[in-house]
Amino acid sequence: MKKNGVYDMALEQLDATAKRIKLNPDIHRVLRHCEKELTVACPVVMNDGCIEVFEGYRVQHSSARGPCKGGIRFHQSVSVDEIKALAMWMTWKCAVVNIPFGGAKGGVQVDVTKLEKEEIRRLTRRFTVNIMPIIGPHHDIPAPDVNTNAETMGWIMDTVSMYQGATVLDIVTGKSTDLGGSAGRREATGRGVMLSTLELLKRWHIDPEKISIAVQGFGNVGSVSADLLHKEGCRIVGVSDVSGAYYNPNGLPIRRMLEHCQTTKHRTLDGFDAPGVSKIKNEELLELDVDVLVPAALEKQITNQNAEKIQAKAIVEGANGPTTPEAERILVKKGKVIVPDILANAGGVVVSYFEWVQSIQSFFWDIEAVNKNLKKVIVKSFADVWELSLRERLTMRDAATQIAVQRVAMAMEERGIFP
Repeated sequence: MKKNGVYDMALEQLDATAKRIKLNPDIHRVLRHCEKELTVACPVVMNDGCIEVFEGYRVQHSSARGPCKGGIRFHQSVSVDEIKALAMWMTWKCAVVNIPFGGAKGGVQVDVTKLEKEEIRRLTRRFTVNIMPIIGPHHDIPAPDVNTNAETMGWIMDTVSMYQGATVLDIVTGKSTDLGGSAGRREATGRGVMLSTLELLKRWHIDPEKISIAVQGFGNVGSVSADLLHKEGCRIVGVSDVSGAYYNPNGLPIRRMLEHCQTTKHRTLDGFDAPGVSKIKNEELLELDVDVLVPAALEKQITNQNAEKIQAKAIVEGANGPTTPEAERILVKKGKVIVPDILANAGGVVVSYFEWVQSIQSFFWDIEAVNKNLKKVIVKSFADVWELSLRERLTMRDAATQIAVQRVAMAMEERGIFP
């Protein structure tokens, strides 16, 4: 474990919660460890005939409350430290919204911008075969994450199905609806961010049409969050992706930006231009004078280096772990409200749970049913966290983590330790 890595962040959050709630030391000791860590080498024949080897990981943190659940990301920054942290956060995320899953995560260290589609497909299939010993519909169900999508999940499902000799719909979630995916799954994480933001505004008695928002990251989560919040009347004044940040104090043309992304090779905002839109630095976007900041990119974006410059009144975390503990302490002292990742971006795993249930039953819901049930879960979970934070004078992250850890600990106490 590298010093000051994201896994240290996850452990610090767990340790603080354990101390505050006087968690059973034995349970605490177990929860500080991941149940399984699998590291795999994935040799892939590239289009030029040479063989490249990519390192991948699948980590399961806890199966106390049910099968493990978590995305697979393809990114050059992937490390076992990162995957372990994300697996732990998935455990808390599933518990805080009270769905019967534990936490897992997977990833491959690769720069997908340097690979052709067929090379990514071959890498996906090889990685799938390598992690097949520990995944399964009742063991560990992967889903999309950074640089993976419904098509990637289709390749994983097909690979497992070929080995088992039968179509296995429930091996992954986040598939296309043509392959047994759930309506509304692609938008689910962003919809959860939107619902969490609206719930916060209700408690502040503020009309959505009167607030300004900046969104860092314009991938699946960020773009959907921006689009849905824009449709609710919010003024989206800044967005960014790897190509840069774009700003208009009067509001950005989100729909045109989404359409532009469909025309570029890597679906980025690169080359976007419109009247009133100026290009700013990515770090400037985080520091804009807005009501709500939605960091929806990668981990550790808000640190002690820039926390003092954050002007947003609220941070709604679309990404996993975008705020370091040091930064959060600074922000809390400044009176900022942070809606934590394990609550704000839980929409994806909630609808993944819906998809898993639908796949098992081979009975599929329409989009109205999916969105209605998602809203029900997010609104109740937000209320639980908000009320605990007020009652015990906790930050929302502390309240959310406390609810989650207590639920997992209760399951462990009732199951006992094998043998």
